[in-house]
Amino acid sequence: PLASSISNTILQHDNLRARNPLIRRGRLDGQKTEPPMTDDEILAEFRAADALLQGHFLLSSGRHSEYYLQCARVLMDTERAGRLAIALAAKLPRDLRAAIDMVVSPAMGGVIIGHEMGRALGKPAIFVERPTGTFELRRGFAIPAGAKILMVEDVVTTGLSSREAMEAVRAAGGDVIAEAALVDRSAGSVDLGVPFYPLVAINFPTYAEDELPPELAATPAMKPGSRAN
Repeated sequence: PLASSISNTILQHDNLRARNPLIRRGRLDGQKTEPPMTDDEILAEFRAADALLQGHFLLSSGRHSEYYLQCARVLMDTERAGRLAIALAAKLPRDLRAAIDMVVSPAMGGVIIGHEMGRALGKPAIFVERPTGTFELRRGFAIPAGAKILMVEDVVTTGLSSREAMEAVRAAGGDVIAEAALVDRSAGSVDLGVPFYPLVAINFPTYAEDELPPELAATPAMKPGSRAN
């Protein structure tokens, strides 16, 4: 009877792990985590979601690009979003993970991955938004004075949105200790003033308005993100 009871308990646990991607990757039950996702595995998630767009895009940074990673498409699959957040959380040093009090992300692009990072880290997750053009806390969100904040973005190019969001967090009393993002498309050049941990780095060329190659200059630019101006 005891052996049967133990066997049933193990079977129930294995069934739970099979249904729950967070447990499968070892973040909820204290088991050893699986090996980190490789760049190829990460990019395969983007390809599977048809999230790599080609055309002429005006990025939220003000620069132009022939390619755009639509992270919203990657994150619309909740299991995929969980997998990527856990992989991103695993990029953070252990002592940094332990120091985080709260996750903050800029709306709109950072909201989903910020929430999933909060889940992966076991921390509260909130967001800042800019209804009048400047990031601020709304919806009753508040940051305790001195709280250690992890800023989370979907894509970082120039870091403009990140730095503006950090200013809002500091004005509210938070201490931004690091940033994490799904994608670094700055070619490693971005300086956010805090340690930066991207899940993957992708180096697509970007151009200023007066640097456009002829093939881009000949087509109208689309604004695929959430920043209207």
